[in-house]
Amino acid sequence: MGTDPLVTGLAIIGIVIVVSALLSGLIDKTGLPQVAVFICIGAALGPAGLGIFDMTLESPILRVVATLSLTLVLFTDAVSLNTSEVKRHAGLAFRMLGPGTILCAALTALAAWWLLQIPAALAAILGAALASTDPVLLRGLLRRRDISSETRQALQLESGLNDVVLLPIVVVAIALTNHHAGGFGKLGLGLFVLGPGAGIAVGLIGVAALDLIRKRIGVRRDYESLYSLGVAFTAYAAAEAVHGSGFLAAFAAGLTIAALDVELCDCFIEYGGVTAEMLLLFTFVIFGSSLIWSGFSGLDAPTLIFVAIAVLVRVPVYLLTLLGSNVNRRGRLIIAWFGPSGLSSLLLVLLPVFAGVPGSDRLFRICALIVLISVVLHGGTPMLLARIARKRESEVEPPTPEPPERLQEPRSLPVIEPSQPVGTQIVTLEELDRLQRSGEEVIVLDVRTERSRDTSDSQAEGSVRIVPENVVAQARELRLPKEAWLIAYCA
Repeated sequence: MGTDPLVTGLAIIGIVIVVSALLSGLIDKTGLPQVAVFICIGAALGPAGLGIFDMTLESPILRVVATLSLTLVLFTDAVSLNTSEVKRHAGLAFRMLGPGTILCAALTALAAWWLLQIPAALAAILGAALASTDPVLLRGLLRRRDISSETRQALQLESGLNDVVLLPIVVVAIALTNHHAGGFGKLGLGLFVLGPGAGIAVGLIGVAALDLIRKRIGVRRDYESLYSLGVAFTAYAAAEAVHGSGFLAAFAAGLTIAALDVELCDCFIEYGGVTAEMLLLFTFVIFGSSLIWSGFSGLDAPTLIFVAIAVLVRVPVYLLTLLGSNVNRRGRLIIAWFGPSGLSSLLLVLLPVFAGVPGSDRLFRICALIVLISVVLHGGTPMLLARIARKRESEVEPPTPEPPERLQEPRSLPVIEPSQPVGTQIVTLEELDRLQRSGEEVIVLDVRTERSRDTSDSQAEGSVRIVPENVVAQARELRLPKEAWLIAYCA
């Protein structure tokens, strides 16, 4: 008897969640590419391993999972954007997307057309797909504290915006191969008007409805993140219903939320982002079962030369593009090297496969090979940077520790009766004032996200700024006294 598909699906989902949780600390400490782990899990479950399932390009579940994943990738990219930062760094965004992303896509497409002898439209699809940078692989690098803020900002702008630039190229190229029946006027209307229009409309209605309920009844913060996911999928469905692009609708809905509701964005990043990441990692397991390994079939000299060009073309393009920018030399080198191809590339190149474009299966195989190489090369970059940083730290002579402070007479701290259970305890302004008047050392921490801080006119006097990530490390660097009361505020 065969295995029940429902049981298999639940088992895979369970494995993804359990392994993600157990390895989260190790991945953060070592920079181990999380994607590689789940591709290997897929291989272990696939026909070359336990044989639990075998996914092909014709599998119906692949289309469902890929559609959900690309919708979430685009929505998450948009919601994560800080619109004020985009405006503030408009010049850098133009460098990353204009001369950067578009030129990489064009040169890769030209190499595919010349070396692989594939039609121009298919070459454009492959070039656009490979120019997309993967946000999951980027996350390990962006969390490093030794990366300059300008470098981090440039990579965030690229990963957040380049998919929406590349998606129309893929869609138009698919239409060219299929000789779009409705003409390019109808295609343009659906792609650039109906899709984004439906996304903006759903986003506006979603933000207005949530704001109304917040003021009258209140909404739990964790449920707001689920609300964001509902907006994303609703925007996709609304656009497809009017023959627009559901993917661009999801991006437009996310961008609308990013511009109008900072709290909802932060809720999604805090809670919903983990849910979205689980689905993306689940997608890597599916690809890892057998699909991604198809890249090793039919290898020849022209393909290997093209792979080398596709991986390395980014380096000279971005080194030239970033000349004259405010990014330092080390940052320019990191940006030029670190352009990982991953899930976004695979999802974009699957669109012509689902559309039945002849020869698209070859595009997928080539893309899969480059993604595997990118996971190894670019995924291992954070580990290499971590090793270099540890070596530098070991070469620096540690400071002589100060003698421990002698214990003073025992004293009783003022008792604060918690108004909430432990884990959600809230200190009121009256209780904070009572602590400060008692003579105890009180340190107020500003732990708001950058987006919330930028859009707020209020600032606690004398507060210490700590970003939400790496709180413990920052507290050690600031040498915050362990005996003091640490009061954090986020609104």
